[in-house]
Amino acid sequence: MFKRRDRRPLWKALLQALWPRGGWGRAARYVQHRLHRLPDPPEKIARGIFAGVFTTFTPFYGLHFFIAAGLAWIMRGNIVAALLGTFFGNPLTYVPIGVVAMKTGHWMLGLDHPEGVHRSIGRKFVEAGRDLTDNFYAIFTDKTANWQDLSIFYYEVFWPYLVGGIVPGIVTALICYYVSVPLIRVYQKRRRGAIMAKFVALKKKKKQADGGASSD
Repeated sequence: MFKRRDRRPLWKALLQALWPRGGWGRAARYVQHRLHRLPDPPEKIARGIFAGVFTTFTPFYGLHFFIAAGLAWIMRGNIVAALLGTFFGNPLTYVPIGVVAMKTGHWMLGLDHPEGVHRSIGRKFVEAGRDLTDNFYAIFTDKTANWQDLSIFYYEVFWPYLVGGIVPGIVTALICYYVSVPLIRVYQKRRRGAIMAKFVALKKKKKQADGGASSD
């Protein structure tokens, strides 16, 4: 029922995930349009946006939707707005978000690694994934499990990212909250006015039609 009629190849789906059709500018306008059309009060919608934006500063990739929805529920915010708010994190923003979170986390935790020891974040991701794969196979073979690379990833990437993302995440989410409330309020007021004007025009047209029919 909800499947696409034209099934896209895997490479095309991945490409559109990184760069949507029409670009990220069009995607941002679509998200903005959907947020404005939500029926809840502006403050409730903005709390959902807060939850979604804040979640993008956490290292739980793949779980952002669930975390944002849960946080919005706790804050009594709009869950749909929270899901839309997670689009604040995208291929164009994840790199600066990660850099800010990592630098803040290393500063807060007082971590300082020598240049020769500090490897790229991407390489640490790859080596941590390799540890997980090798250790999974070790369960069924005689190989010895080795958690060294995963431990390095946790202490040098995941933990600093988690701690360091809290402050910039809250600051950014608060900015989005206070910017969203007046914008949503103005849009909803304008939309109610447009609906009312259309209703009055239809009522007037119907009255004129009834008047013309009675005169005949």
